[in-house]
Amino acid sequence: MEKELVFGHQNPDTDAIGTAIAYSYLQNKLGYNTEAVALGEANDETAFALNKFGFEAPRVIKTAANEVKKVMLVDHNEPQQSVADIDQVTVTHVVDHHRIMNFDTSMPLFYLAEPVGCTSTIMLGLYKHFGVEIPQNIAGIMLSAIISDTLLLKSPTTTEKDREAVKELAKIADVDYEKYGLEELKAGTNIASKSEEELIDLDAKSFDLNGKNVRVAQINVVDLPEALERKDAFLKAMSASANSAGYDLFMLLITNVLDSDSTALVIGSDDALASFEKAFGSVKDSEISLPGVVSRKKQVVPPLTDAFK
Repeated sequence: MEKELVFGHQNPDTDAIGTAIAYSYLQNKLGYNTEAVALGEANDETAFALNKFGFEAPRVIKTAANEVKKVMLVDHNEPQQSVADIDQVTVTHVVDHHRIMNFDTSMPLFYLAEPVGCTSTIMLGLYKHFGVEIPQNIAGIMLSAIISDTLLLKSPTTTEKDREAVKELAKIADVDYEKYGLEELKAGTNIASKSEEELIDLDAKSFDLNGKNVRVAQINVVDLPEALERKDAFLKAMSASANSAGYDLFMLLITNVLDSDSTALVIGSDDALASFEKAFGSVKDSEISLPGVVSRKKQVVPPLTDAFK
């Protein structure tokens, strides 16, 4: 059978990489010929999870059409978040938990989206649907994805399905999910060794909001005041990136994973900033406190989308 690549979004997180691995395994069991790849290097948290469960990081690709004619997407659907030449390949499958935006195909496809906290929660349902047994290491990397996306079930995106999936996958993986989950999240909060340029691109997504190019990046920390000591350097890096890529608004969400609060650094054009403030309130010195905000998908993008209409 003709080979297909399976991958998540650019600047991949644990869900994008972990679910790609899990979906590729499932599809191969169902008779497809697939390979899980990534659209960027694994971050520290993801590397921790991969190592824990004995996986090598998937190889990184820049383009897909030079290798295959067909691809499968997980954890995203928006073209600007996908592989650079997504318009030159046929998307045959999508499994996602985000909004659907600017996505169209010329051929029928398998598309499954659910409003849950993580794509791996949906993946667990697919394994059950097709009657495929989940190996211990696959269960572990799927568990890691859910822990990451739901901040150990603390995120407002968390559903009862996510909670049930965590318990079920932890049993298969043979780990204490609360103990392991805290270790995993902490592994992704070491920002001291990275430059501001690296950090603002580590987990960042671009959105087309009524013709405005909006960039929303997020980093997780355990010491918010320490991270904010680098505020001026972050703003400088954000400005350079915005000028280079043409972003109308650049938002960096700095989230404390222990208390589930965030502070955002924001730059942009006057009209874009006005729209941002319509959604979240007044920005002072390019900074705004966002208590209880931890989810880009549920707590940031929807109010921004409404504000930019």
